[in-house]
Amino acid sequence: MDEPQEKQQVDIPSHARKNILTGEWVLVSPHRTRRPWQGQTELTADSDEPPYDASCYLCPGNDRANGACNPDYKGPYIFDNDFSALSSDSVIQPADSPFFQSRTESGRCRVVCFSEQHNQRLATMPHLDVVAALNAIIADYSSLSNSGHYEYVQIFENRGPMMGCSNQHPHAQIWATEHLPTEPAKELASQTVHHDATGSVLLLDYLSAELADTARLVVSNDHFVALVPYWATWPFEQLILPRRHVASPNDLSHDEVSALAALLKSSLGANDQLFDTSAPYSMGFHAAPCSGLHPEWQFHIHIYPPLLRSATIKKHLVGFELLGMPQRDLTPEVAATQLRACLGR
Repeated sequence: MDEPQEKQQVDIPSHARKNILTGEWVLVSPHRTRRPWQGQTELTADSDEPPYDASCYLCPGNDRANGACNPDYKGPYIFDNDFSALSSDSVIQPADSPFFQSRTESGRCRVVCFSEQHNQRLATMPHLDVVAALNAIIADYSSLSNSGHYEYVQIFENRGPMMGCSNQHPHAQIWATEHLPTEPAKELASQTVHHDATGSVLLLDYLSAELADTARLVVSNDHFVALVPYWATWPFEQLILPRRHVASPNDLSHDEVSALAALLKSSLGANDQLFDTSAPYSMGFHAAPCSGLHPEWQFHIHIYPPLLRSATIKKHLVGFELLGMPQRDLTPEVAATQLRACLGR
């Protein structure tokens, strides 16, 4: 970080910002960027992975952990998770007590290999390969969300060992659940309140304000905008928004899918360049709930990278952040400036 940016940041007093999607608050403490670091550092991942790994459970032609054999696939490959967190026949007997509440939660878990290439990832795959991966995800999402069996379909990717990813082959997961999960439920409530009060879409109104302000914008094209949200918790968190009202990914046009692929490559690539590493992250697509009409909902994508100061130092949500409220040291404005500087390197 150069001195003018650092001085500009630390001169800002500590304050809290509201996450308009969840109603929660995050503490911003810019002066803490000057504190020395003697905490844990992480090992960086090996960048010399081969295009095919004989020990990888997800590479073409290899046996998976449950004994099933992958076909010799090219491009995207989707299958049911061998160790699914949900099952279609889940039944539980609720306890007759207000203190021990439970419910049945049936569902389905899918694995989406983006490519047969073990050493690729969304930031490095050719544009058309990213488009193919997105189209495969959207088709599976559409099948699950329209089946009538599920209330929500969550698409997500954990990238890198630092984020607990158990296999480095480029892949995402799709979990379909019987009930609406906690985070989408918070976002639904906030978007509904805004729509009921104004008749407009919360995230489209927010995007208009961000486009007018420009301080937190990272990269954009004709159809999508990536920005560091005003309320970001993770140091270089990004929020990706469509420019038009889109409730779910299967509402996207062919041109929009292509534009999203290009934007993902740019935004994730900026994180790679920031600390010169294959940046770890968790990314999630937030679509509208499956049942009913949702004019209040805007499709969006969260990207949560944990890296804080270098490729080996990550943000930890501990102490006050677990027990009080989230806290960040780097202002979203400075984070966006640094990410913009990494574009196209």
